[in-house]
Amino acid sequence: MTFLKQRWRGMSTLTYVIVVLATVMMTGIAVRDAEAGGATEAMKSTIDEVLRILADKELKQPEKAEQRRKLLEKVVGDRFDYAEMSRRSLGSTWAGLSDGEKEEFVGLFQTLLVNTYADKVETYSGEGVQYINERTEKEYAEVRTKVLTGKTEIPLDYRLLHRGSVWRVYDVVVDGVSLVNNYRGQFSKILRNGSFAELIDQLRKKSEKIKTS
Repeated sequence: MTFLKQRWRGMSTLTYVIVVLATVMMTGIAVRDAEAGGATEAMKSTIDEVLRILADKELKQPEKAEQRRKLLEKVVGDRFDYAEMSRRSLGSTWAGLSDGEKEEFVGLFQTLLVNTYADKVETYSGEGVQYINERTEKEYAEVRTKVLTGKTEIPLDYRLLHRGSVWRVYDVVVDGVSLVNNYRGQFSKILRNGSFAELIDQLRKKSEKIKTS
């Protein structure tokens, strides 16, 4: 089964995002050539909190593993708009769903993403990150960064939407590949050959498989 096959070898997209959040401050890399604005500051505040949790000696104790994970999930969940990511990943199919179906899909999609990265968060290797700039247009912003891994530079951009007084991430682009577009292509293929119920079933099975592996 090719469903939800990873685009980047050895690490899923969201795993890479969380690794970036965990390492940028830990490595002491300064913000260089960055046009810091509201969206950039929002991302930095999330990074700071992730760092605080990862650096907490008490939370590193084996018996605190579940508590630590829940704290990390909350911090990331406060910045990532899973409902908006779900809507964009389903494309036109989203409009035809009932409120109950939308709620179920968002829950399963979030669980899939969380289970994909959770076990890998604590194995980050300390890459550096360079902030490039921030581009804003009305309620939308893109914070462009580069992940520095040895001699390799990997472009990683966060796309955010401003709602109320909060900037929330609705997409991440790694080396030119959009997380949302990647999932939308996979979901569309399943829906073309089957039903929404079958997509939900595959999401549930995939999530459970990752959780128990």
